Amino acid sequence: MAINFQVTTMNSYSVKELLSENLLLQEVTINGWVKTFRSNRFIALNDGSTINNIQCVVDFESFDEDVLKQVNTGAAVKITGTLVESQGKGQKVEIQVTGLMIHGGADPETYPIQPKKHSLEFLREKAHLRIRTNTFAAIMRVRSALSFGVHQYFQQNGFNYFHAPIITGSDAEGAGEMFKVSTLDSKNPPLTEDGNIDYKEDFFGKETNLTVSGQLEAETYAMALGKVYTFGPTFRAENSNTSRHLAEFWMIEPEMAFFDLNDNMDLAEDFIKNVIKYVLENCQDDLRFLEKRLLDEEKTKPQAERSEMPLIEKLKFVSENSFKRVTYTEAIDILRNSKPNKKKKFKYPINEWGADLQSEHERFLVEKHFKCPVILFDYPATIKAFYMRLNEDGKTVRAMDILFPGIGEIVGGSQREERLDVLKEKMAALGIDEEELWWYLDLRKFGSAVHSGFGLGFERLVLFATGMGNIRDVIPFPRTPQNAEF
Repeated sequence: MAINFQVTTMNSYSVKELLSENLLLQEVTINGWVKTFRSNRFIALNDGSTINNIQCVVDFESFDEDVLKQVNTGAAVKITGTLVESQGKGQKVEIQVTGLMIHGGADPETYPIQPKKHSLEFLREKAHLRIRTNTFAAIMRVRSALSFGVHQYFQQNGFNYFHAPIITGSDAEGAGEMFKVSTLDSKNPPLTEDGNIDYKEDFFGKETNLTVSGQLEAETYAMALGKVYTFGPTFRAENSNTSRHLAEFWMIEPEMAFFDLNDNMDLAEDFIKNVIKYVLENCQDDLRFLEKRLLDEEKTKPQAERSEMPLIEKLKFVSENSFKRVTYTEAIDILRNSKPNKKKKFKYPINEWGADLQSEHERFLVEKHFKCPVILFDYPATIKAFYMRLNEDGKTVRAMDILFPGIGEIVGGSQREERLDVLKEKMAALGIDEEELWWYLDLRKFGSAVHSGFGLGFERLVLFATGMGNIRDVIPFPRTPQNAEF
């Protein structure tokens, strides 16, 4: 038996529906939050469905004064009325109000999100309410659309969605900056004979952490399902207070059997372009608002620090043009001979092959030299993870990073090392215990094959798509050193 479920009550609409559908002269009901109430007559109402408000016109004499006194910025209300052509400028339609109900008031003396410009720093302190501002509502709608675009792309291209474990006993990155998971008494933990904490007594019987990556586990599923992807939270206990780092963030990590490095680069480029195209097609109002916000902000900056392209033009440029592919060795030559390096303007000078590139180097390549997204590949083995496939030269690996303007690295990936003997040699050289990753080595024993994958930090993609400057402003509740509020 089929069940029809209506999300809203009859004749109850969203602001987006009222502004886009032809409902003139019909009686409508709408619920939302008051943005402003001018002259005891004009309510600007928004329900989160769009960046645009709908104007609701109140006849002062038709309503109780005590009710109208509660119509303050932030109040939640239910309005019934007739949708008519607007008499004023700035909107095509408005509601002539015949019914007004207050769901919940908002004291104007204490409600912090008043209709004025607030600093981003202030709003981070009010993260539970900052979504009420136009800026954060636009950012989070774009974030939602990007998330859907990610799933749509992979589902349409034959990938299976894989849920990687959040608690893990392995360190995929090898950096050691992981949050420990334990139920042991922190004041009196059990100890081994040599005085170390005895994790055999812990909940999982071993030392465990919050994951920094679902890659290793995703590889196991790719070697049976062919193409899989993860999209979930990851954690890094890096004591870094920069505009590019979070302690809790979301990662997109596809893994593909029978893909070599070139296939991997092709997929990553196509994926990013398609997800950006999806947002361009589905978030036009929000992107226009964010673009104007960015242009207004940049008027206060020196000319040299301003973006060369408006936000929407930048997104179109990335989605419509090929990424430049450059080997690490070529990039080092470019950087070594660049003006900033010769004039010692780089904080980390480039003197020799093998240097680990910093954000300043990546952004120079993208923003100054090539002036387009860049894919760097074939990195020195010494600065990359143990699981990346060693090239025939014995000193580079089949790694690739995608670099974006304003961001630096947005994607990191590689062709994985499928040869058991080579992988074991690399693990031994780095002091990685084979017993800890016995299951990972098994993949190379039973039906091993060429395979590849990459990771994309979702917040960095949202950062690029919205034009925001700080990663703390593109995630609902940022987790950073000394900050786990809300």
